[in-house]
Amino acid sequence: MQRTNPQDLFHTRELQLQAMLLEGLAGDAEAYREFLSALAVHMRGFLRRRLPQHPTEVEDLLQEVLLAVHNARHTYRAQQPLTAWVQAIARYKLADYRRAYARRDARHELLEDDSDLFASNDEEQSQASRDLLKLLEYLPERQRLPIVHVKLEGLSVEQAAQVTGLSSSAVKVGIHRGLKALARLIRGRNDNEDR
Repeated sequence: MQRTNPQDLFHTRELQLQAMLLEGLAGDAEAYREFLSALAVHMRGFLRRRLPQHPTEVEDLLQEVLLAVHNARHTYRAQQPLTAWVQAIARYKLADYRRAYARRDARHELLEDDSDLFASNDEEQSQASRDLLKLLEYLPERQRLPIVHVKLEGLSVEQAAQVTGLSSSAVKVGIHRGLKALARLIRGRNDNEDR
């Protein structure tokens, strides 16, 4: 009996999903429905592993990911790995969810015991992350998305270009201009706080 290599299974599954997507993009509605259905099964597992403490949120987030994949389907290129393209979209939606969840938690958080209010200062890093996310909202999408994908999510410039539909050079320019704009925003806030 021959053993199946997990890497071979992954590659076969990727090729099957890619074939269904490409057929769907060529106009085969049934193949596209099958693609979304099969992708939903895989994405559900992906999201459950990343949100074990929020299992009730997985289905809502899954729908958002599938909708984002559908809306970005025109950016998929047949020569690129389907998994990298889909995971980049899913990571972006997951980051959106975590930001929204953090905001929702912050609004509804009640101080039950104020004795530890000033006990520690380990909130600074998460506060810095929230501040950065707020500042990123001021940037135009052509600058914000490349920074999020490359600098925060760790995608390569080429992967970010594929996900956003921008050219690699536009991604690089977006990062450069976006970081300059962020620096100006930070300087402006610090100048206002000093007054």
